Amino acid sequence: MYNYPMYPQGEMSSSDGKGTLKDYLKHWKWILISLIAMLVAGFVYIWFTEPIYRIQASLLVKEGKDNVADEGLLKQLHIYSPNKVVENEIEILKSNSLMKKVVDSLGLNVRFFRSTPFGKREIYEEAPIRLVLSDPTPNLYRADLEISIISPTTVRLNDWVYPANQVINTPFGRLKIFIKQPVVYSNEPILVQVMTDPQAIRYYLSKLTVEPSSSTSSVLVLTIEDAVPAKGEAILNQMIVNYNSAATVDKNRVVASTLSFIQARLKLVSGELAALEKSIENYKSVNRITGMGSSAQALLSNLQSNDAQLNQVAIQLSSLGDVEKYIRSKKDNRAALPATLKFNDPTLTSLLGKLTDLEVQRNLLARNSSESSPLLRSLDDQIATTRASLAETIATLRSILINTRSQLLATNKRYESRVRVIPGKERMLMNITRQQAIKNNLYNYLLQKQEETALSFASIASTSQVIDAASGSPEPVKPIKALILVLFGAVGLLIPIAVIRIKNFFNERVSGRSEINQATEAPVIGEIAYVRHEFPVIVNGRKRSVAAEQIRALRTNLQFLREKPSDSQVLLFTSSISGEGKSFLSLNVAVSMALVGRPTLIMDMDLRRPKLHKALNMLNFRGSSSYLTGEATLDEILQQVPGFDNLFIISCGPIPLNPSELLSGPRLGELIQELRTRFDNIVIDSPPIGLVTDAQLIGPFADATLYSVRHNITNRSYLKLVDLLYQEKRFPKLNIILNSVKNKYSYDYRYYYYRKSGNDKPNLLRKYLLH
Repeated sequence: MYNYPMYPQGEMSSSDGKGTLKDYLKHWKWILISLIAMLVAGFVYIWFTEPIYRIQASLLVKEGKDNVADEGLLKQLHIYSPNKVVENEIEILKSNSLMKKVVDSLGLNVRFFRSTPFGKREIYEEAPIRLVLSDPTPNLYRADLEISIISPTTVRLNDWVYPANQVINTPFGRLKIFIKQPVVYSNEPILVQVMTDPQAIRYYLSKLTVEPSSSTSSVLVLTIEDAVPAKGEAILNQMIVNYNSAATVDKNRVVASTLSFIQARLKLVSGELAALEKSIENYKSVNRITGMGSSAQALLSNLQSNDAQLNQVAIQLSSLGDVEKYIRSKKDNRAALPATLKFNDPTLTSLLGKLTDLEVQRNLLARNSSESSPLLRSLDDQIATTRASLAETIATLRSILINTRSQLLATNKRYESRVRVIPGKERMLMNITRQQAIKNNLYNYLLQKQEETALSFASIASTSQVIDAASGSPEPVKPIKALILVLFGAVGLLIPIAVIRIKNFFNERVSGRSEINQATEAPVIGEIAYVRHEFPVIVNGRKRSVAAEQIRALRTNLQFLREKPSDSQVLLFTSSISGEGKSFLSLNVAVSMALVGRPTLIMDMDLRRPKLHKALNMLNFRGSSSYLTGEATLDEILQQVPGFDNLFIISCGPIPLNPSELLSGPRLGELIQELRTRFDNIVIDSPPIGLVTDAQLIGPFADATLYSVRHNITNRSYLKLVDLLYQEKRFPKLNIILNSVKNKYSYDYRYYYYRKSGNDKPNLLRKYLLH
């Protein structure tokens, strides 16, 4: 193992970011073409994509407001003071039932389109026709219709002509096509797409979003995205109308139930009161009674007062029975609770209001939620708890009312015992008058409650307020042009990069110095750039190419491999397989050494496929094989290369039948030893290691070994062989030369002044990347 200073040239390590960037910049033309093509595709996509607008409306959900007088019946039941749960209202607004009403109201299950150069575009208010479905068939939902207006009374549906503004029988079922007036008649067909109600509901709900404006706000922002702003505005406005209407209907149902209960009682009491008045009139006429005594009148007054209290207790007991019947009813029969009078117990009134509010919320939420919904289960739990509390309160209040009724009945008995002392006729008249007074008081009480309930019914208003009506955005929100271009541009960059990465992944050939450094510990002494040449010698006094300068740099590095500067140096050039440029390297390295005035010899020791004599147009009658077989002396095989004063060559000579045996003999060592006395530099071109063992036989006589690895030619698997040879020290001072590197970005700036034109300037981008 040995160390010496390195003089890196050309490409450094491509493992870092700069090296990776250089690898990609080799293919900058393809990357640029891909980027431009994808940007053009992005513009085309934006051009042909239908613009989408955002339509928004805001709705305030009121937490509670009293719309009647302070003592009104509905305030007693707390119908107007629920604490709204914003999440429940969001579920209601996004319910299928509410959207179905919107679809039915606006006819959204039928969509109209007009053909344009950019594809079909939906129209809404501009549609010249209206399609009504009377009895459609399934075929209607599977195909688009083409409708053209021929005249004010006829239309063309696909290939058939039908009368307009009346029910027609078609292959798609019974339909009616209305022509809007005024209309412009043209042959341009209107494309019609019909969806089933479930499809339309799902389609528009997918576009709808409902969310609070903030986490602590009860303002809901309704947003829908559609290609037609007018249609989006109509959907949101109709949705708000239907939402308010549904909430009002639920509240009206409670009030209507109470009003119906009161009216039924009034009818019954009115009939009884009329009968009593008729009885009094007949009794006085028959018995010729004109008045009643003062004592009897006072006693009658007391009895009437006591009976009125007793009657109120009876009514409250009856109302408690209605309430008890309601709370014991099954979940599937949730009728509205009639509220007939004001209960004296505030706890019962509060619980009734709470139960009514929970029932209203549950009815609204149940329209869009299943029985397994967490929100619905939570409301059911609250309703069950409230019902249990109501049952306990009713039992307590019933006990109190029964005791009160017992006391009032006892008082009545005392008064009745005093009535017995009154003369018979007066007593009978007092009893009839007493019954009349009871019914009259009850009738007046029910009339008062009827008026209060009717006033409440008329004053019911929506519990939500529209803050901003639906309005569309002035500019489309989709497609987002900048984002689309960025995405297409990114794809345009990623496609060639991915192709390059995949190509490199499956490429089994050495593509850079970093791969050599990762595969073997053998040092890389130099890199030689790819160069096109007709004459094999590229190093001379006139040529100043990049590759020539790199060979000169390699010549300098080789001086550090000498043991002593004054000793001769034997360099062995080999490779893994044929075609990796070892002969080209050995020849040009020898020429570069001869140019500095040092006697240099290049030996063609490839006794199987000699090349050097052909490259230099030299004779090959005698050579290395002749000396090794003893048929010639050194002076007989030694030739000077024309044009180079200090460069000599020993060609291969006749190709022997036994190259390995000749190289194993003693004459090879004698030849090398004698050459050391005559030349400062001896360059040996040997056969590839991966094919024969000739190079390993020559190796012990060399001072250093230069192993040629050709860029994009040498297989990566051969680097393992190089590392094995280096680790086992089978060759002295094994070094690697990366040959024929096709990476002009690594060399153009560094050697730009060696080009033919001295005025050429390097590209600024390349300069920046290289430094």
